[in-house]
Amino acid sequence: MAEHKYDIVVFGASSFVGEILCQYLSKNREEPAVRWAIAGRSSAKLEAVKAKLGKPDLDIIIADASDEQALRALCAQTRVVTTTVGPYALYGETILKICAETGTDYCDLTGENQWIRKMIERYDATAKASGARIVNCCGFDSIPSDLGVYYTQQQSKELFGENCNTISMRVKAAKGGLSGGTFASVLNLMKEASTNPALRKEMADPYSLCPDEDTKARQTNPGLAQFDKISGSWTAPFIMAAINTRVVQRSNSLLKAAYSKPFFYDEAMMLGTGFGGRLRAGAIGGGLAGFMLTASLKPGRWVLSRLLPSPGQGPSPQEQEIGFYDLYFYGKTASGKKLQCRVTGDKDPGYGSTAKMLGQASICLARDIDKTQVAGGLLTPASCFGNTLIERLKAYSGLTFSLIK
Repeated sequence: MAEHKYDIVVFGASSFVGEILCQYLSKNREEPAVRWAIAGRSSAKLEAVKAKLGKPDLDIIIADASDEQALRALCAQTRVVTTTVGPYALYGETILKICAETGTDYCDLTGENQWIRKMIERYDATAKASGARIVNCCGFDSIPSDLGVYYTQQQSKELFGENCNTISMRVKAAKGGLSGGTFASVLNLMKEASTNPALRKEMADPYSLCPDEDTKARQTNPGLAQFDKISGSWTAPFIMAAINTRVVQRSNSLLKAAYSKPFFYDEAMMLGTGFGGRLRAGAIGGGLAGFMLTASLKPGRWVLSRLLPSPGQGPSPQEQEIGFYDLYFYGKTASGKKLQCRVTGDKDPGYGSTAKMLGQASICLARDIDKTQVAGGLLTPASCFGNTLIERLKAYSGLTFSLIK
């Protein structure tokens, strides 16, 4: 790989999460040093990022998300392209396409199911032919869920000699905010779905990203507010479940049904016991339903676009610093044996922690996962990285993976 000037190019370095990622990479002290550069369409904004980082020698590459010639020149210089340019459904296809065609490895942090599905249909075969490992969802959606399930299955195999055929992830606690870019992606998805019945049907399919028919079974989703016997708590829907459950099921499919066939997986938020827990679950479940209903209507999207943060806005550095998340994985084998595992993160999940996960996924792809080990294609974090990234996240990203019982 000596012909590549860089290990990683951060495309969209001046975006909200792109800047946080650059701050993280600038503090990386691994040996040998990671060779990286920043890229985007605005020279002035990229120069501002470089000045904030205090790295006058950091290289800049100018490329617009729609400029194929510039993006091909970018890909020729790097082993991995890490892109934060979203909404991906609007701006993400060209760079993914060129990475697939040129054999350039790729990471992103999209949570847009409908876009991932299109990319699989259009470029999976191309990436397999070129050897490009295209890994979507390398942020809070969906690394903690995807690798949390992978870890839980490993523990089950070690303890019981068999995998779990059912795992339920429950968010015990979390603190963090959402950026304008995230809200823009949600509003764009709801806009597409409002005029596309096929997309609405796809959004309801937990196997929308899975190629194998024989791994599919009827899945149930937690209700808006219900008492959950698995965790002993009142629960409400977890907004990230819409992407995480699909990614986890795709991992099982890409791993040749290594978990089980079929495999049952769901996610929800724990809101406590008793009357207080029931009230909290009802309030959050009702609030989420109201938000999605409003976002599905054109006047509602107009109102939300003026009330919510704009792209480029998001949690402050202080808010990112005090953020965290605590996730529990309840596994059960076909023979009835049970275990609990836990994944925690030490920063705001969507930004502080996401930047660290995305950074380590990119380094892992550039340095640790040889193309003879993992072939090209549109992959998931678990199917591409497995234990190698788990160990990196524990060492460098403030995540923990542990067996509770």
